Amino acid sequence: MSRNPRIRTALVTAGVLVTTAVGTVGVSAATSGGDAKAYAKPAKPAKEQIAALFDGWNEALQTNDPEKVAARYAEDAVLLPTASPEIRTDRAGIVDYFEHFMEGKPKGEKVRSIINVLDENSAIDAGIYKFHLTDAKTGKCRTVEARYTYEYEKRDGKWLIVNHHSSVLPPAS
Repeated sequence: MSRNPRIRTALVTAGVLVTTAVGTVGVSAATSGGDAKAYAKPAKPAKEQIAALFDGWNEALQTNDPEKVAARYAEDAVLLPTASPEIRTDRAGIVDYFEHFMEGKPKGEKVRSIINVLDENSAIDAGIYKFHLTDAKTGKCRTVEARYTYEYEKRDGKWLIVNHHSSVLPPAS
């Protein structure tokens, strides 16, 4: 090595730069091949996929089986239902609500939906829907318009409702 301190510093600096560059290329090569997919962030679901979650919920409602509807909710879900002042925070409470709500043979119909996909595991669907209900005693049908918000999370590969708020649409002021 040179006795000149300037040349010696330049040689050491060049050696460090070459070592760093080789290490960077090696790391890039290791992560850019077939292994890149293993490190890729999962894609966000399409808005249509999130919209279809309501369709599945509505189909479960049509079975007249409150357990099937409740199965679409996470164990720690919160339900602020349309036709009850009681906040439901566990499976038993959610099943109880749907046992009573299903007496009217409800069928949901979205009027307007705004979907926000937050990331690959969470999304919000909010808007206005109608429920067509049939009175069990008289057979008379009526329609109730309501505002709704569904918050979904993908848990263990399955989309579940973690928060559901529904309230009767107030009259225009």
